[in-house]
This record gives sequence, C-alpha cells and structure tokens, in this order.
Amino acid sequence: MDWDRDLSTWPLHDRSRRVAQSPHQWHVQEMGEGPLALLLHGAGASTHSWRDLIPALAQSHRVIALDLPGQGFSRAGARRRLGLPGMTEDIAALCAAQGWHPALILGHSAGGAIALNLSTRLTTPGNDAPDIACINAALGRFEGVAGWLFPVLARLLALNPLTAALFTLGADKTARARRLIEGTGSRISPEGLALYARLIADRAHVDATLQMMAQWDVDPLLKRLPRIPNRCLLLTGAHDLAVPPETSVRAATRLPRARALSLGGLGHLTHEEDPARVLATLLDQGNWP
Repeated sequence: MDWDRDLSTWPLHDRSRRVAQSPHQWHVQEMGEGPLALLLHGAGASTHSWRDLIPALAQSHRVIALDLPGQGFSRAGARRRLGLPGMTEDIAALCAAQGWHPALILGHSAGGAIALNLSTRLTTPGNDAPDIACINAALGRFEGVAGWLFPVLARLLALNPLTAALFTLGADKTARARRLIEGTGSRISPEGLALYARLIADRAHVDATLQMMAQWDVDPLLKRLPRIPNRCLLLTGAHDLAVPPETSVRAATRLPRARALSLGGLGHLTHEEDPARVLATLLDQGNWP
C-alpha cells in the first residue's frame, strides 16, 4: 500500500505513524491511555482489521496496532525474516526500542501465534508478564498429505516473482475478497470487504503474505507451549472454517494458564463481525484463567 496515495482513506489514518526499526519500516497506529495493549493482525490483513475494536479498547488502554512486515503500510527490509521466528524477533526489538511494555498482547490467527511466541520475550525485569489473548489462533499443523504439499506449494508460489502480479489481476476485487472471507465462515460489512479488496490488489502486500506463508512453521512454538507461563485466553469463532476451533481447545490444554472460549455464530474474522462482544469477553476478568 502506498503511504501518500492510500493512507488518507484508511481507517484511523489520523492515528498512523511510521517507525523505522531495523530491518523494517513499520506502520503503527496508537490511541488511548492506560495499560498497553499490542494488537497483531493475521496473515493478509492489516491494522484495518481492528478498526472497530481499537477505539473501544482505547477507552481503558493505550492501544498500539502495527502492520506486519511487508503487509499493509509496513515495508519489509528483509524478505527472509517474514516467518514466525523472524517476525517475533523483529517485533520484540521494535518494542524494546520504543519502550513498549505490553500488559496485553492480542493476536488474530497468525497474529495469535506471534503473540504466544512473543509472550516470554516481552517479559522484562520490573514488568509483569503480558496477558496473551488469541482470536482463532493459527496453531495447528496440516494433516496427512497436506502437511507437506501445502507448504511446498506456498514456497513455490512465493519464489515465483509473477505470482503476486497474477494474483492481483482481475477486475472485481470486491467479489474475490467476498469469496475469500466467506470461505472462512465470516460475513463482514461492505466497508470491510472494500478494504480487503484494496489489499489483495496490492502486489507488495500479496507478495509479503505469500512469503510469510512459505516460511511459516509453528512446530517449535507448539513444543514450547507447556513452558509459556503467561495467562492466555484463546477465543474461537464457532463457525470458523479456516482454523478449526478444536485447534485452540487443544492448545489450551497444553498451556499452563489458559482457557479456551467459543463465541457462537462467528467465523474466522470474529473481531470484525462482532467487536463489541469480543471486547466484552476480553475485559471480563472472569473469563481469564
């Protein structure tokens, strides 16, 4: 996405700023005062995914949302650092450089995996361990043949310089966005569909998303789950067709201090479909382990 051309029509653009922190140039949105909540979107999305939740959460928190490297308005400075370990390390370095000490890390889908991977890295002397909230966290492995076939296909697509260009071709990006999102079990507003349509029309954004998929490997994180001491709340949309809710239920049994909660009637983009319900669930301390 082009900063000069596109930002002025992006949700909460008046809260946007650039932060240069090696190796990337980050797009960050900030609002509110209070305990710091760090928001991490899922693969192929951007800060726009939190557009309705940020102002509400900012009534009680200082909220910082960022675009993952290469996605949205963030610029990736190292294509080989778009997998889970690289992004985790780079976000941790960004937080350290900016003096951010989150009380809450909230991640959606792949952002949920990053949030869990960040959990102990952002626990520093003199600061409490952050709470971790995940929405439909992408913590599962592909099964059977898909376990090796899907990652191979993702890598082949990412290595082809024409892939992003081919993906962004076609006239009706909104119809394509609708098919992609409805395929995850979600129904979102026309405004939301239009924003995703703009993202899937952007070659740099698509390329970074493909690179992220090609480099993605959650196995080391899954092995480390029993050693993550943070309080964790794993929210699932009962109708999620992208990440089965059972994925979070299994993860919760392996985390020392975790609880999984299902939100009925919602799909993969749970926080975009019903941000008020998600916020109420997050802020209710009775829901936390």
